[in-house]
Amino acid sequence: MGQFNTNEHVIIDDVEPPLIRSGESSDSPHPHHQNSRLSDAQYPLDGRIEEFRKLHFPDATDAMWNDWHWQLFHRITTYHDLCRYLVPMAEEEQALRQASTLFPFSVTPYYLSLIDPNDTQGSLRKCVIPSILEADHQSGESDDPLSEEHTTKVRGLVHRYPDRVLFLTTSFCSTYCRYCTRSRMVGGHTENLLKHWEEALSYIEEHTEVRDVLVSGGDPLTLSDEMLGYLLSRLGAIEHVEMVRIGTKVPMVMPQRITEQLLTVLKSCKPLYMSIHATHPDEMTREAAKACDALADAGIVLGSQTVLLKGVNDSVETLKNLFHKLLRHRVRPYYLYQCDPISGSAHFRTTVDKGKQLMQGLRGFTSGYAIPQYVIDTPGGGGKVPILPAYEVGQDEQHLYLRNYEGKVYSYPTERE
Repeated sequence: MGQFNTNEHVIIDDVEPPLIRSGESSDSPHPHHQNSRLSDAQYPLDGRIEEFRKLHFPDATDAMWNDWHWQLFHRITTYHDLCRYLVPMAEEEQALRQASTLFPFSVTPYYLSLIDPNDTQGSLRKCVIPSILEADHQSGESDDPLSEEHTTKVRGLVHRYPDRVLFLTTSFCSTYCRYCTRSRMVGGHTENLLKHWEEALSYIEEHTEVRDVLVSGGDPLTLSDEMLGYLLSRLGAIEHVEMVRIGTKVPMVMPQRITEQLLTVLKSCKPLYMSIHATHPDEMTREAAKACDALADAGIVLGSQTVLLKGVNDSVETLKNLFHKLLRHRVRPYYLYQCDPISGSAHFRTTVDKGKQLMQGLRGFTSGYAIPQYVIDTPGGGGKVPILPAYEVGQDEQHLYLRNYEGKVYSYPTERE
């Protein structure tokens, strides 16, 4: 085997722990990483939400505001609706005024209350308010970049991986994300759900290799308690299905949905896992925190999925703040996705090198539990591929050389086969 050459100093055996050096305080932040403890004001948007309610919904009682049906009924879905709450920028107005939108616009009053109407570059605003930039379709983009339609076995059921399936139960969401992978299909709720559910359930029953079912959409938590209970009971009755997962953004955009009645339904299905779509630390309000706590108290295993978005969450501090807030409420950061190349998404996509830099800025500077896997869901339907910074820097006949979070190289003895 060829020799591995490096000009970097290789540390074979430290005489003191590498994380704390002589003369350094154990709580001194790295010069390029500020301490990211939560501020004393843990829920800084409380005042903004209350001001929004008083200004725009003065007649709405607490009972009304906290009713998820009320939130759905009062969704903001048009340009004229939106103008009641903020002044759209030119790029937003152009998109909203188009007779045929690229995909539907919808936001709950609750989530709109989190947006500062005077901050035209606000992170949450970019996530849900359309922009004419979405009309810029670039090479390599696609309406179905993950080729889900090619691995759809029956309507609403994607079987890409050997032992698990994706069950698209509905095409409806309470709030539409502008970078949605399934923008081609979301927006309606008029289909006969039970009919296509039966086809999907029959497929799962017939394919005994399926041990894991991811219930997604749209957003399955917009279904009624009765419909969701029926679906979970049917899945729970299939002997070879070992686990059910629910993919949802509802705890972040409509936390009022997490009711005692819903928790009773969810607790009936064990084991049940939930992947919560969390984008930015501003989403973890007092209401969202209560929703996550209630789900965790009900015995549901919670993880998060975050899409890396340019100008929204593409900084170490923003991601670290988000992941710390999630962990405080028992949501384990699970995936950090490179933004899928859906049509019109170029303004949201960072470079992969930027993503690797962000992961390198997290590793070693926060708890391992606060670090998700950075993945690319490969175009063409190849599945998720993990992406890592260059921690392995070389190997010779006796050692594997590894670069740690400080940029120092250490050797690990290798065995001969």
